[in-house]
Amino acid sequence: MGKTIIISNRLPVQLQISNGTIAAIPSVGGLATGMKSVHSGGDSLWIGWSGLTDEEIPESLERDIDTALAKHGSSKVRLTEAEVEGFYFGFSNRTIWPLFHYFLEYSEFELDSWNTYKTVNQKFADAILEKAEADDVIWIHDYQLMLVPQMVREKRPEVSIGFFLHIPFPSFEIFRTLPWRREILEGLLGSDQIGFHIYDYERHFLSSVRRLLGLEVSFNDIYQDNRIIKVDSFPMGIDYKKFSTAAEEHGQRTVTEQSELQQRLNKHKTNDPEAKFLLSIDRLDYSKGIAKRLYAFEYFLNKYPQYKEKVRLIVLAVPSRSNVPQYQLLKREIDELVGRINGEFSTVSWTPIWYFYRSMPFDNLIDLYTSSDIAWLTPLRDGMNLVAKEYIATRTDGTGVLILSEMAGSANEMNEALLINPNNFEQIADTIDEAINMPKEEQRQRNGQLQQRLKRYNVEKWAQSFMSSLLAQKERDAAHVSRKLNDTRLQTILNAYTSADRRLLFLDYDGTLAGFHNDPQKAVPDEELYALLDALHQQKGTDLYLISGRDKDTFSRWFQAKKYNMIVEHGVWISQNGEDFRMLENVKNDWMEKIRPVLESFVDRTPGSFIEEKNYSLAWHYRKTDPDFGNLRASELTTVLTSLIGTDDLSVLNGNKVMEVKSSNVNKGRASVRVFGEKDYDFVFAIGDDWTDEFMFQELPDTAVTVKVGLQKTHAKYFLENTKQVRELLHAFLKET
Repeated sequence: MGKTIIISNRLPVQLQISNGTIAAIPSVGGLATGMKSVHSGGDSLWIGWSGLTDEEIPESLERDIDTALAKHGSSKVRLTEAEVEGFYFGFSNRTIWPLFHYFLEYSEFELDSWNTYKTVNQKFADAILEKAEADDVIWIHDYQLMLVPQMVREKRPEVSIGFFLHIPFPSFEIFRTLPWRREILEGLLGSDQIGFHIYDYERHFLSSVRRLLGLEVSFNDIYQDNRIIKVDSFPMGIDYKKFSTAAEEHGQRTVTEQSELQQRLNKHKTNDPEAKFLLSIDRLDYSKGIAKRLYAFEYFLNKYPQYKEKVRLIVLAVPSRSNVPQYQLLKREIDELVGRINGEFSTVSWTPIWYFYRSMPFDNLIDLYTSSDIAWLTPLRDGMNLVAKEYIATRTDGTGVLILSEMAGSANEMNEALLINPNNFEQIADTIDEAINMPKEEQRQRNGQLQQRLKRYNVEKWAQSFMSSLLAQKERDAAHVSRKLNDTRLQTILNAYTSADRRLLFLDYDGTLAGFHNDPQKAVPDEELYALLDALHQQKGTDLYLISGRDKDTFSRWFQAKKYNMIVEHGVWISQNGEDFRMLENVKNDWMEKIRPVLESFVDRTPGSFIEEKNYSLAWHYRKTDPDFGNLRASELTTVLTSLIGTDDLSVLNGNKVMEVKSSNVNKGRASVRVFGEKDYDFVFAIGDDWTDEFMFQELPDTAVTVKVGLQKTHAKYFLENTKQVRELLHAFLKET
């Protein structure tokens, strides 16, 4: 196995230029910490922006910077000031960030920013391509680089690519408002595996893929051309040991060893042992709901006046993107809110809100975590929220109450916390009251369960889980590729075809010889297909059969004048050498009057669906419906039909966006075996695209060459990717004779 290449917008080191020298200092952020186990020594390389624009880097220090970064296993992507403005502050943080956090009113859709985003993503892709080798594993991170996977895939299709999104993925109704929605999805689908924090984001992504790209999705697998892209959720953890150990050491310090902040906190605790500290820590971002939290605190003080002078809210707002207009307005709003609430409720000895607008050193964070009785974290939308996990990790004595927004990703795995709707002030006020009065025994019981879970699934486990799953996906793809009809296997088949005296070919139509159409009657054969079938039909020693679920009237109109052999309606009818169709199976259609009203009711309830009535079967098509809604209705219809037909001699076939009810003793397998038994064939070939063709693949002898169109679970020996490759294969049959 080769090296691991990690790619993120920022490198895990910070560059500092001082007196003409450069220093690279490791970062302590969540991603840098989480990737330690993956980013190790000479087996990995981290690619990202250094944090310095081209204009800020003296030419004389260019080589020194590369050397300093290399010592940390890192390599830089160069960006200009204009690129940082358009790519990072522009499209990433004025388009994607607000849109993905459901703040549509803040989203800007500027073409120039989008073009810069594409340009910078290509820069990152080029940096990867320069360093990547065939057996490397590439892990790309976050919303700034969503086009990179496909850019790399186009040039290096053999490499293994993983992508992880650290923010929420929005619902289809929100995501569809993005003008470049298809490009974003196609960029992400260059990955072999796409990871999200929780299943909700995964579900939203899969829904958008189905609805916007029309790709087949089976559970959490996306089928695209000859690839399967896996989509899964991996909730990110924290460095649990780091926080719990720091908290233990913090508790053992003497008064003189304590920080000024800790001494100040202790003083207030001593003056009023019954008072409670509520802690709010966030980046200054509109998605965190800080302003709404302040309004809720004001509501709480008015509803529960007995807690005045008994509670204090500590608000730590870490500066973020201060040059973005929305953040400047938010900063002003919070400043004014804090001033107004403190002015309204303060007494001589009590200020209800302590407000800090700055970053704090790690030791001071531990001061706040260990001293606060309640952590109050209520983002309006948050990918994960690791602060909630950090707070629990520092509560080494088991006490402390976590109030957490159910809109945070971490809420999915922290059910023991007090979960609230951040927009419900009444609920918030009552929950704060509950937290203040929660018995210590209950606090320890809740936190004990949380701590065991967080300790077990820490950030290192998160990274290992993603990488293990990505490597397993690579092996899974290799298993599929081993059955692909590659040049070597194709030549073996062509040799057998050429040497055979009598050949039998079964060719499915829809999805095999021709692509699908929303209206099946419009999927007519083209001139190229007629020419190809004519040549095969006239080839000496070759018996060609078109085998389809289509009705006999349609195939009569399209092909009977050509005198092709045809089997239609899944094996009910057969026509040989241009003769009229005759029945292969003795079937009835008196059941159709009972089933038709059921299908009609589903047509009425499912816009875009329709019924196709054949001589001995009924088909319900839903290709033109919303994919998710259509699948839901299809599942419902399956249940209804299965219970309705009971022991009748009927079966339900689930094809590609179509469900068909027909006699259960009729299928393509029975029909193809009957034809096979009529002559002594020494080469048999069958090809089809959906599971109605699986009957052929199973029933024909083991010596038959069976081919599935599309990468799906199948009994066929080989697969091809699309109808274009099917036609290329059939042309190859002609060239060999």
